[in-house]
Amino acid sequence: MKLKKTKQTEADRPKKSKQKFRVLRSGIQGRGAFATTRIRKGTRIIEYTGELISPEEEARRYDNNGTNRHHTFLFAIDENVTIDATRRGGVAKYINHSCDPNCEAVNDDDHIFIEAIKNIQPGVELTYDYGFEHDGESIAKLRELYPCRCGADNCRGTIVKFKTKRKKKRSK
Repeated sequence: MKLKKTKQTEADRPKKSKQKFRVLRSGIQGRGAFATTRIRKGTRIIEYTGELISPEEEARRYDNNGTNRHHTFLFAIDENVTIDATRRGGVAKYINHSCDPNCEAVNDDDHIFIEAIKNIQPGVELTYDYGFEHDGESIAKLRELYPCRCGADNCRGTIVKFKTKRKKKRSK
């Protein structure tokens, strides 16, 4: 039996994947997101999604002080709402931290998007600075609890972003 050739219409053609990366084993931490195509600076790559929870629910679920492991699938939108990507989260949760990132997190009307801040070539791991804030611990303790393995020349040794003190201007 001979099959009849038909002309393929635009609607019949497979759609190009909108996914600009795929999740693979990472040298930084566990799994990571690696570009599958060239991503230009300024490109909105993906939304960081998950269950929206309160600080009280976050404290109930995750006792950061009682464990030796931090939870990097949590993303604080503001002081009242955190995205928990361990629950109903998308693949953006696999974008690892770097002290020399090629992406940044952008809050757009309480939706978190990951955007490229540099041109990214295929095969390069997508990263952003988690800017994790933590008060009350010594720098040595924070480096122990929240280590960074990004390998960047400017690596600060931790995913914690320390508040810098402003220098006072001298009066003339």
